[in-house]
Amino acid sequence: MLSKIQNKLSTFEYYMKASYHKYILNFKQPSGTSRGVLKTKETWFIILEHEEKQGVGECGILRGLSADDVPNYEEKLQWVCANIHLGLPNLYAELKAFPSIQFGLEMAFKSLEANTPFNLFPSEFTQNNKSIPINGLIWMGTDVFMKQQIKEKIEAGFTCIKMKIGAIDFETEFALLKSIRKEFSADDIELRVDANGAFSEVEVLEKLKRLSDLHLHSIEQPIKAGQVNVMAKLCQETPLPIALDEELIGVFEGSDKALLLEQIKPQFIILKPSFVGGWQGSQEWIQYAINNQIGWWITSALESNVGLNAIAQWTYVLKNNNMPQGLGTGSLYTNNFESPLTIKQGSLFYDETKSWHFNLSALTH
Repeated sequence: MLSKIQNKLSTFEYYMKASYHKYILNFKQPSGTSRGVLKTKETWFIILEHEEKQGVGECGILRGLSADDVPNYEEKLQWVCANIHLGLPNLYAELKAFPSIQFGLEMAFKSLEANTPFNLFPSEFTQNNKSIPINGLIWMGTDVFMKQQIKEKIEAGFTCIKMKIGAIDFETEFALLKSIRKEFSADDIELRVDANGAFSEVEVLEKLKRLSDLHLHSIEQPIKAGQVNVMAKLCQETPLPIALDEELIGVFEGSDKALLLEQIKPQFIILKPSFVGGWQGSQEWIQYAINNQIGWWITSALESNVGLNAIAQWTYVLKNNNMPQGLGTGSLYTNNFESPLTIKQGSLFYDETKSWHFNLSALTH
């Protein structure tokens, strides 16, 4: 992909201008995770300009979780913009420790190449002929709040629900999941849970056994990342399929990616392009997963609609994965950018009758 983009841009890459801009996304309501409650989300945009064309890329960093949450993040963006003449392959290679900037650059170059800035991968999806099945996300909170979200998702037509667990007590969360199963079988509603590393080594297997009685699809990151031997043993003994998420963050070298999957042998991996080096980094993980007969799906990392659009269009053209993807985060913010992305009946659509409203003047440097 990089070489294709590079070839198309080689005639004018030395004459383009690059700038970066910070933008704060505001949640409609505080969203709970096991790491705390989110009220705002910082993101950064790289804008490429050449003559009358403009390319837009989003660097979707998530403070406290991204591998590139470092003090010199903005300095790196400055360096990238000052050295944009180096071209995408060279810049990408120099940004190994900054996966969100890698993705922002991939996106910006692809956007500049495209006929229109946001139609990155033309397909039946962007023509509104096909959709992408997605999971409905249930945020952590009180018993009443989580029940309300579950009811809303089911009424909205979702057949796959992902519930974040680990913030309130396990028995309350278990009872919520059990109440869903009493009303909807595994054939009716697919249930996924995301523990974000909330369980201890001592308790985790027993909790997985109890959760497996509810016929869940999988659990994401049941224990904290970095405990490779413990996670490998858990994946071998688990009665419930385990999906690695945070475990993949900060693993940059191809050899280390292959070794990690060979050692742990999870049932699934979950790929957030902003966390793993964009499309190229994600595709590398996918190939290692295929080599080890490991399933996978794609998830956004709370990007604005700009980043979500880039992830969704790319996800659709992969074509060899029909599982519900984690791409339902576009409606979380009060100040997101209006876009053709629309959710109906548990699927993501690209409604061509709706327009993009990406206002560059709204971004602050």
